[in-house]
Amino acid sequence: MNDNEQHAVSLIVGRVRRQKSGPVEGVQIMLVAPDDDSAARRALDALLKEGYAEAELDRIGEMEEIPDEEPQLSAYQGALEGEVSIIMFQLDD
Repeated sequence: MNDNEQHAVSLIVGRVRRQKSGPVEGVQIMLVAPDDDSAARRALDALLKEGYAEAELDRIGEMEEIPDEEPQLSAYQGALEGEVSIIMFQLDD
């Protein structure tokens, strides 16, 4: 694949902490990158810029369909526009 081709939106799911001993939150990250390694690197850089001290990326894959609900739909659109879109959610105990 060359740089002129459109890449799919990558979805990364993981867990983050703002402080090393702080509570764990769930995270979904959507972005466009040429490969999984680049996607993971961009995601970790974006989380660092947002002030997260720790991150574990559990799964990475390509979006197969456009989401039909918010906030995923807006995050997907942001990813297509070149943003790294971060969605936080509470983890079940």
